[in-house]
Amino acid sequence: MEIAELAEQVLAGERRALARAITLVESGRADHRERAAALLERLNNSGRQALRIGLSGTPGVGKSTFIETFGLMLTDLGLRVAVLAVDPSSARTGGSILGDKTRMERLSRDPRAFIRPSPSQTHLGGIARRTREAVALCEAAGFDVVLIETVGVGQSETVVAEISDLFLLLLAPAGGDELQGVKRGIMEMADLILVNKADGDLKAAATRTRSDYSGALRLLRKRPQDPEGFPKALMVSAIEESGLTAAWEEMSTLAEWRKENGFWEARRAEQARYWFTQDVRNALLAQLDAPQARQRMQDLSEAVARGDLSPGAGAQEMLRYLGEVGQGGAAPIA
Repeated sequence: MEIAELAEQVLAGERRALARAITLVESGRADHRERAAALLERLNNSGRQALRIGLSGTPGVGKSTFIETFGLMLTDLGLRVAVLAVDPSSARTGGSILGDKTRMERLSRDPRAFIRPSPSQTHLGGIARRTREAVALCEAAGFDVVLIETVGVGQSETVVAEISDLFLLLLAPAGGDELQGVKRGIMEMADLILVNKADGDLKAAATRTRSDYSGALRLLRKRPQDPEGFPKALMVSAIEESGLTAAWEEMSTLAEWRKENGFWEARRAEQARYWFTQDVRNALLAQLDAPQARQRMQDLSEAVARGDLSPGAGAQEMLRYLGEVGQGGAAPIA
């Protein structure tokens, strides 16, 4: 299919076209990367913006259940919702189960919703390498809200904040041990902390957990992009569908405040600069995968191991070689 035709279909909100477009941007083939870049460039000036919500949480917290219930509430309000769920990949085989779509069976049948699971592969940060481009495609397709579910809490999970307007941290009712276990970095990035499973016998524990996190948040330095009272901790129950409306109202309030005070566009500009830098770095690293570059790397590493070159000198020689390749002047490896 021609890129122009695919772009028109994405702009028209055709779900099959959107799925094909995401498959294209996730491909690592060089010819596919060129086509993906051309597609994204065509869609770059669509003028459409969605509310991007990143969501992370501890294992077993019920992220998929929450997203399904929350997504259904949003579609009931007349909003179109896209869910980009990142599943962990096996370090041994590279495969992923990609089970999020089956766990969100009700939402997957909603005509106003679109669910796309993607493998994390070797990419760190809780998101897939091309999640940012998939978000842009969902925006161009006219979705109002894009939910980005990360792999799970870890030190590198904060990367999702670089593609989202709001970052939610979902936690289960627990004692002080969990408060110590969550990394400070992800606490500082969170706009809202949602204590899930606030129902039944766990409701009292959820109340205590919310109180603990509210106290912890007050100890953090106030961020300029937050109005008074943010970030804050709330209680929700995906099973009983309670607290979801209040959470959505808080998200809407925060998003509107940031738009009115100039933080929304400023943050998106910062994110664009961040991903420009990342794309340049990734392109440079990709040069190392070329056969001649791998051979040169092997030769230099053996010279370093023998003691013929210091590690620093070997690295400089490799950089010099890559520079010559970029200028088309490097000699082939014998």
